[in-house]
Amino acid sequence: MSGIAYGVGVGPGDPELMTLKAIRLIRQADVIAVPGTAARDAAAYKIAAAVVPELADKELLAVPMPMTRDRALLAAAHRDGAKRLEQILDQGRDVAFLTLGDPAIYSTFSYLMRILKADGYPVELAAGVASFCAAAARLGVPLTEWDEALHILPAVHRTDDALDLPGTYVLMKSAGRMAEVKALLRRSGRDVCAVENCGMDAERVFRSVEDIPDDAGYFSLIVARERMM
Repeated sequence: MSGIAYGVGVGPGDPELMTLKAIRLIRQADVIAVPGTAARDAAAYKIAAAVVPELADKELLAVPMPMTRDRALLAAAHRDGAKRLEQILDQGRDVAFLTLGDPAIYSTFSYLMRILKADGYPVELAAGVASFCAAAARLGVPLTEWDEALHILPAVHRTDDALDLPGTYVLMKSAGRMAEVKALLRRSGRDVCAVENCGMDAERVFRSVEDIPDDAGYFSLIVARERMM
């Protein structure tokens, strides 16, 4: 009988935001899988290790995931990653794949999950606190009020979009094209604030477009609200 693959969200960075379910699944799983080439160096592992000391004694599986836009390379990496998980599942052992934030939102595990399901393996998700929720709490701003819409965009792919729909925009994955993203934000006329490394040791908060450095890191999230009259 096959084991079960769990996609486990560990939250955006603050270990205190991990859910009780995530902690339980990590403790119960036979193997802990983490994206990257060195499992113990991964951000998701470090977050979970701060709350689940038993993690130090778990069997770990590093699943390399290249940072590239080459779809062929990505597809090959996803297929290889799924195969690594399937080898463990075929032994009847459960695997908990740790992912930052929530496993259903821009998560590496979603690509592996699609392959695993197509190959007939059971997969379950454990929701985690999404990065934009943690960032809004850190910034002390509401994301939506009354009937406002919320638009979540991977900014690295969408720098040509006009932020002209009603409601609040959350821009994720802005690093690498931050100068272009900032130009887009200036044109929008919106109130902007941002958090880099929310809940982590190197956290920085920015209260305007001009405060955000062009070299802000990968874990940067921007909230752009309609200007209040």
